[in-house]
Amino acid sequence: MRHVAHAPVSAPRAKPLKRPSQARARFTVQAIYDAFVRIWQADGWERLTTRAVALETGISVGTLYEYFPSKQALLSGYVRHGMDVLLAAIEKQVVQAKDASWQERLHHLLRLTLGIDAPELPYYDARMLALEHQIAELKHHRRVHDEILAAWTTALNACADLPHPPSARTVQTLFHSAFGGRRYVLLVHADDATARAWAVELERQCQLVLSVPSRP
Repeated sequence: MRHVAHAPVSAPRAKPLKRPSQARARFTVQAIYDAFVRIWQADGWERLTTRAVALETGISVGTLYEYFPSKQALLSGYVRHGMDVLLAAIEKQVVQAKDASWQERLHHLLRLTLGIDAPELPYYDARMLALEHQIAELKHHRRVHDEILAAWTTALNACADLPHPPSARTVQTLFHSAFGGRRYVLLVHADDATARAWAVELERQCQLVLSVPSRP
């Protein structure tokens, strides 16, 4: 009996093909993301298809494929989009908030990083987090980590009225507590009351740490 060799089946491309640069392209991609979230919330990942997203957006499948060749690539692009919006919000609401006290800046830094009471950020839930292994490698996680840590460093360095300038180790520790905690709170499906109580307590602890000199 002869065995017929089959060509290996390639996995769906998990990265966007290009990022929009012109206004019309950015408008189209934002409409795609909005449609993606509506279908995600209604039907979940298993029933989500690129065809359904294209129909919901009002564009052809071919147009969608110019940006996202698979639903994995669409999820990857959407998650990256969420990080970009977060970084821009920290810059605008924390770093550039020159008239705000350090306590106010810290509050907004935590609110945005934790994604609690932050309607300006794109939708994100535990199911998306659980799928990150399909779209992200270690280098991608490290890139996001380094970018948001840099944003935290810039934000806290901008607080000229802090009682004591925090060390790099202190900033990194507070950031890990916030961003790592956010991911775990999502994974265990903490209810809103629990998540908000955690955010309040974390802010209190961050204020205490930033009120005293960092250890050498």
